[in-house]
Amino acid sequence: MLEGITTEAIVERGKNVVMNTYGRLPMTMVKGEGAWVWDSDGKQYLDFVTGLAVNSLGHSHPAIVRAIQDQAKEILHTSNIYWIPNQVALAERLVKHSFADKVFFCNSGAEANEAAFKLARKYAKKNFGEHKYEVVSLENSFHGRTLATLTLTGQTKYQQGFNPLPNGVSYAALNDIEDLRSKINNNTAAVFIEPIQGEGGVIPASAEFLQEARTLCDQFGALLIFDEVQCGVGRTGKLFAYEWSGVVPDIMTLAKALGGGVPIGAMLASDKVAQAFQPGDHASTFGGNPLATAVGCAVLDIMLEEGFFEGVKERSEYFRQGLEDLAQKYQTGGTVRGQGFILGWPVSKLGPEIVETCLQNGLLINCVGGKILRFLPPLTVEKPVIDKALRILDDVLAKIW
Repeated sequence: MLEGITTEAIVERGKNVVMNTYGRLPMTMVKGEGAWVWDSDGKQYLDFVTGLAVNSLGHSHPAIVRAIQDQAKEILHTSNIYWIPNQVALAERLVKHSFADKVFFCNSGAEANEAAFKLARKYAKKNFGEHKYEVVSLENSFHGRTLATLTLTGQTKYQQGFNPLPNGVSYAALNDIEDLRSKINNNTAAVFIEPIQGEGGVIPASAEFLQEARTLCDQFGALLIFDEVQCGVGRTGKLFAYEWSGVVPDIMTLAKALGGGVPIGAMLASDKVAQAFQPGDHASTFGGNPLATAVGCAVLDIMLEEGFFEGVKERSEYFRQGLEDLAQKYQTGGTVRGQGFILGWPVSKLGPEIVETCLQNGLLINCVGGKILRFLPPLTVEKPVIDKALRILDDVLAKIW
């Protein structure tokens, strides 16, 4: 608890000076450890949001704390005018454990997707001509808040008030192969896909849909881009979500969990695609700085330890079964979906009320689309903590369903 400062006081001060761009809950988190967080009034919560899939190793993980402290003693920032050893080390790890040959670092998922958009167009025009610039995205997708990534986002509610948006983007329905075929042609430079639509309601793309996207991209000379900003870096129980389907993209974007709480984004690409970018084509002042990449190395080292993903798979299946049992018990009207520790539970009613009542009972979850409960617990969460979360959900539904 912050001495002498209440949550109410912080909220009121914030309203006076911080732009009103978020529908914030009236709470202030000041401390975290593992799967737990505490607010400024000293109340403890079980965190199954984890900063929207950012704190995948939990709060204040000793290895992350140590990486930050050690790097802070050395140097925090130099810019990309110079080579950065930690950046090279993190890129080597990403390349070794993915399809990619090259990595570009930035600060967020939106920046990574912006870079992918630019690289796709540059590659297409360089190799095919000026006509090839169109991009196919998916309905219900979410790719960021910049003008380009907002355009890629297939939800009109996010785009209202920001027209005119960049042209050349169309949208296909997720898992509708015929619709996807109708959208791709010789003018298509790239196809953007989230292997699991997170903000769209935790909806996985089928392996058949992803394979057809790969086939069509190869047929028409387009690049296949996977946005793994939310579902990547261990969230599904493998290091990258594309590994489940075996469909390999040309470009992949990462962020969130890669920095364990420190802002970082990354765009990975095959060598033939990456060569389209030359000095001056794209840049990021803070991208891949010594601090962020030191933490990124620590995060990957932990996740790549023997047995880590086996544990994630076992415990996420345990959690999913618990959610499915509750869905059956209360006949909530939907089937639990997702992969690993990115799970969505459709409920026919009371989504926001369930979230609010869980909060009052010490469990943090969130709701997307008004009717999808989304769960993003730490990948390190243990079964006794999962049991506690399930008990809270059971108690809440017993009271309000």
